[in-house]
Amino acid sequence: MVYTLMLLDRPDAGDLRQRMRPEHKAYLARVADRIAFAGPLLADDGLTMTGSLLAIDFADRAAVQAWLADEPFTRAGLYGRVEIHAFANLWPQRAGFPPTS
Repeated sequence: MVYTLMLLDRPDAGDLRQRMRPEHKAYLARVADRIAFAGPLLADDGLTMTGSLLAIDFADRAAVQAWLADEPFTRAGLYGRVEIHAFANLWPQRAGFPPTS
């Protein structure tokens, strides 16, 4: 089942996010074949990263929680708020893809 992870950064975590980003991306690459979509949440300026939104296929919620516990941003204490939701895509995707570089 696909689960969405809404992961909001704690205040003033921009430097930490930038330092940990290579490890975070490498960790995501290990599940790349199961990612429906993934990317940073942005402030209204379109540049400042404020969190992460991930949609990844996992066997169950316990698998999501285990994966997230070892995720580099999580281990570094970046996130101030975490929400995990099961997700069903019922709408044909028309906008927002392919990914931006």
